Parts: sequence; C-alpha cells; structure tokens
Amino acid sequence: MTDLRSLRQFVAVAEELHFGRAAQRLHMTQPPLTMAIQALERRLGAPLFLRSQRSVALAPAGAALLPAVRRLLQDADDLPRQAQAAAAGWSGRLRLAFVSSIAYGPLPAWLRSFRSAQPAVALELREATLDVQLDAFAAGEIDAGFVLHAEGAAPPGLAAWRALREPLVLALPETHPLAAQRSLRFERIAAEPLVIFPRAIAPSLFDAVVGHYRAQGVTPQIAQEAIQMQTIVNLVSAGIGLAWVPAALMQLQRPGVVYRPLAGAPLHCETSLVWREPAPPVVQRFAAHVGAAEQRQSPASRSSTSSRKAAR
Repeated sequence: MTDLRSLRQFVAVAEELHFGRAAQRLHMTQPPLTMAIQALERRLGAPLFLRSQRSVALAPAGAALLPAVRRLLQDADDLPRQAQAAAAGWSGRLRLAFVSSIAYGPLPAWLRSFRSAQPAVALELREATLDVQLDAFAAGEIDAGFVLHAEGAAPPGLAAWRALREPLVLALPETHPLAAQRSLRFERIAAEPLVIFPRAIAPSLFDAVVGHYRAQGVTPQIAQEAIQMQTIVNLVSAGIGLAWVPAALMQLQRPGVVYRPLAGAPLHCETSLVWREPAPPVVQRFAAHVGAAEQRQSPASRSSTSSRKAAR
C-alpha cells in the first residue's frame, strides 16, 4: 500500500527536482526523504526519478504518474468538504418516488428548482402508487415519496408533510349530457358508472369516494378499475364511465374529456411527502426546499400532517 505521505513527498520532489529543496518544503531533512522515495520506487516496481550528482529529473514512470497522483491528493484533500456536504444534505443521492397526479401539478417546478439549488444531489425518480412505495420503503429502495390519500389520512408509520390539498373533480366524456354544465350536483351523477383506481393503491381515498356515495344512500356503480390516472382519463374518453380525479389532472387535456367541479361541498384529496425516520440529510434538505417553494407559491395552503416538521 502507498500512503498519502509518500505521494506528497513524490510530488514535492517532482516539482522541485531537488531533494534538498523538497525536504525543506516538507519540513524534514534530506536523508529520510531520499529513503522514502527509494521505498516508494520499490513498492511501485519502477524508478520515478533519474538522478545524477548534479541533477534530478523525472523518469518516464514518474512523469506518467505525476498527474494522477496530483488528482488523487486533491481528492483526498477534498474529502472533509465532501463529508460535510453529505452530512448537511448538500450532496448525495435522493431516491424519490411519486404518484402520477402530482406530476401534473407542482412537482416538475419543484424538481427543476431543487436541481438548480442542489446540483451535487443525484435525483433518482420513480413513478409508483402508494402500495408500491410502501413495499419500496420496506425494502430500502427509496428515500422519500409523494403519495395520494384522503384528507388527514397520510399512511401510518411514516413521517409526512402535506405538500398539496386539492378538490377532486369529475372527468366525463365531452359528449355526456352533463358536460355542458359548469358544475355538477351529486344527485345528477350518483347513478353514473365510475372508472376508479383499485382500493389497494389508495385505500383512504377509495374509501372517501365510496363513503361519500354511501352517506347519500347510494351504492357507487363501478364499471372499471385502472391503476394509472392517465389510463382512467383515457377510459373516460372511451365512454366507460365518469371518474373522480385530483384537480391537477385537469392539466391532462385528453381529447374527448372535460372536467367539472362538484357543486356544494366537494371532496378533497391530499398529496404528502413521506419518508422513514430518521430522515437522511438529503431528504431533510429536499423537504425544506419543497416546503419553502410551496409557501412562496401558495401561502394559504401550507399545512403539516405530521408533528414532525419537514423543514428542520
């Protein structure tokens, strides 16, 4: 093994091309320096310097190694800064999962500004529903995730910060008789067939939608289940049924589909950023960044679903 001290001694001699001056630079005497360079050459199996009574020059092996040794020493000198940056969340890797609905909302802007503010953090993104994210957390495959759920029903066992609260709106075919209405009353759509996500991927939100129907004395008519929000909207376009979707999905302008709010007291959903405690520094940094961005964009909507604050 070649230690950093031997390499620094090699660089000093290579730059001074004089053992005496190199020894002075290193605050040592010349004989130990000469012995150290000879020991380094033996370990490497090649002469690093061409010596004569009057001069010292780099041997071919020494000239070839000098740039790499300089880089190695620079990297070694940079280790404390890198460790401090990682400990503070300024660098590292963030494995982030997200549900598709928030990709139509503020997520792209948040990612863009975070990458600009934290260029040393490598983002690994993964689109995944809540059930998939829970499995990924258990397997240690993700660090944080945006999940969709009913109001106040962030998944238990995880720290959570509410990133977004929005109403559910109805997606319906543009040829539907109710498409001309600016808003819809529940009694007008209660008997309409639904395209909905399976309960397994968002149990609290599924229960909230079904519970709203049952509170009105109605059993919802589920015509089709689909996992992805984009697929749900496409099935609405095909005339399979109506669908409750987060308002952010209104950005998905699928031909043949219109979106209408529910009159009266609409249903709401929430998207939370969740993570396992203790949060890695890079997760804390991301949560603080998103929290600050959300406050700037919509001060009235900021709220936390956990006693733990995302921005520390």
